[in-house]
Amino acid sequence: MQKPGSTLVPVAQAILIVATPFCLALGLVLPLMRFERLYFFDEQSSLLEIVAALWRGGDVLLAAVIGLVSVILPALKILFLAAEALAVRNPGQQFISRRIVPVLSKWSMMDVLIVALVIVAAKTSGFASAFTQPGLWFYAVSSINSGLLHALSEREESRKLNK
Repeated sequence: MQKPGSTLVPVAQAILIVATPFCLALGLVLPLMRFERLYFFDEQSSLLEIVAALWRGGDVLLAAVIGLVSVILPALKILFLAAEALAVRNPGQQFISRRIVPVLSKWSMMDVLIVALVIVAAKTSGFASAFTQPGLWFYAVSSINSGLLHALSEREESRKLNK
């Protein structure tokens, strides 16, 4: 006999497995913030546009670091979280994701910190006003969803081990 609510975890995991990469994709392509400089110039940039502009501008190392921390690592984390969630359903299967997810989790908020620093720098400089845009919110939701997915996978794994 199943405990009440025991079917909620797999349903929540399934929803998060679909929603998290969707939110990450929207967070990467939609504008993160809008800068208004001296109330005459208005500029909106997505995370991918920022990385591309840094690359084209000759800041290859900075573009590579931001691209790695803000695009590649979150995408890999979502991939391994999905593998981890699916591994819980099949006891006996060992995935490398059990070792990689904690490492990727340590870096998962670095991207949010970088975006926050850019916004604070723009606002405190006095040269520009920065306003958040939908891309930032989708990006934040993907980070939160990643954490929830990992927590649900660990909960489901411990529940199966205690059976």
